Amino acid sequence: MKTRADLLAALERHTPHDSHEAGMLERISAFVAGHEDCCERLLLIGHVTGSAWVVNPQRTCALMVHHARLGKWLQPGGHADGSFDILAVAMREVEEETGIRAAPVSAAIFDVDAHDIPARKTEPAHVHYDIRYLLEAGMDEQPVVSPESRDVAWVALDDVETLNTDASVLRLVEKTKGRP
Repeated sequence: MKTRADLLAALERHTPHDSHEAGMLERISAFVAGHEDCCERLLLIGHVTGSAWVVNPQRTCALMVHHARLGKWLQPGGHADGSFDILAVAMREVEEETGIRAAPVSAAIFDVDAHDIPARKTEPAHVHYDIRYLLEAGMDEQPVVSPESRDVAWVALDDVETLNTDASVLRLVEKTKGRP
């Protein structure tokens, strides 16, 4: 069973892509170190989430979801709900949101990002401290659209920047293109 110490060690081993991600890594590490309940959704100031950048074996396409509430194309992901095994969280979320069982390329963290979530009727504004992993799946598997999404699609890496997405997703594309 993974612990908060395991998560902190994984964060310590992660090498950021750029200065922006380095700042995010520092922020997330401090949050995890400072909150024993960092992976609990009930921690109203924010909580750890896990997501997956799912690519095809050729590293030319990524599996993306059009998030219904946010109206953006993003990588699959979601709440840790108390688990410190964030890789398992990311894999679970991929399957729940797309119907595809993706395999980890590595157990190492691929990317980190902290982003603000606006207030809703049932919850205050808070921060998602997102820990991301690189997963792989074949494009022969047809994704399914979950109730959380408007669409799910394999998107060519060169086309991701044309979608309504955010800068952290574009960083995932940069990292993917830079990998052998």
